[in-house]
Amino acid sequence: MKLAKNIKLSAIKVLKTEAEAIQNLVNFIDDDFAACVEAILNSKGRVVITGVGKSAIIANKIVSTMNSTGTPALFMHAADAIHGDLGMIQQEDMVICISKSGNTPEVKVLVPLLKRLGSRLIAMVSNTDSYLAKHADFVLNCTIKEEACPNNLAPTTSTTAHMAMGDALAVCLLESRGFTSDDFAKYHPGGALGKQLYLRVVDVVSDMVPIVKFDAKLSEVIMEISGKRLGATMVLDQSDELIGIITDGDLRRMLQKEPDLSKIRAAEIMTANPKTIDQSEYAIRALNIMKEYNITQLVAMDGKETKGLIHIHDLMKEGIV
Repeated sequence: MKLAKNIKLSAIKVLKTEAEAIQNLVNFIDDDFAACVEAILNSKGRVVITGVGKSAIIANKIVSTMNSTGTPALFMHAADAIHGDLGMIQQEDMVICISKSGNTPEVKVLVPLLKRLGSRLIAMVSNTDSYLAKHADFVLNCTIKEEACPNNLAPTTSTTAHMAMGDALAVCLLESRGFTSDDFAKYHPGGALGKQLYLRVVDVVSDMVPIVKFDAKLSEVIMEISGKRLGATMVLDQSDELIGIITDGDLRRMLQKEPDLSKIRAAEIMTANPKTIDQSEYAIRALNIMKEYNITQLVAMDGKETKGLIHIHDLMKEGIV
């Protein structure tokens, strides 16, 4: 029990230390940060992000975030840069160098080379008095009080701060570019996330279209619901306009209350004014409506024309639910 208590206390301390460091970054969002964002927006090149050790891992993550949100970026390992990879940098590129100390040997070799190429340099650094900070065009201040490591050695708080600052930078660029969910979908076509952003109702609506007229007999209603296997049927009036929906639940409730079934007609047991959705809407919108009204089907429409039923099972098959 004592060991478990100490473990929990240690974990809580780490999270509090890192949370405090991120909160403290708010004080470092200054004019230099804003100027850095504007410089990247106005740049005709890419953003090249570099670092060594844990900083290199954070650099890769920020590169991935930028690429997926409309800012072309690539990763260059600082050590590899001085052994040939420097050739990937073009003059119009902007380089972000991530380093806690800003004084590592690789950084001291790399910075003059970048200057010689004419690249503008952004320092994401936890030491604003460092070699890197003093030679950078822009400084993103990620100063921390201490690492979460009890020896104040292992990069923990510092890497968390750098990653958070990278997210702030990427989101500011995203918003400044007017990057929309449609743009996001272009870069994320795979998986459930992508489908939420590009899949539309027309893409998933069932080919089976259960329809009965308002004066259809109960036997016809049951046959239509059973035959189309969507758990419901739409009800149309004499002009073929949608006026209602009958679900298998409506049938069960009617059978419990009505002893004489021979005279029952569709219009008597339907739910009038059913929930509808335009077939051009995103499928995720259909799911949200189903959740809001606690229903499992929606009528897909094209203007006033009834196109079919979209069932929650259709969305489940696509992995959206």
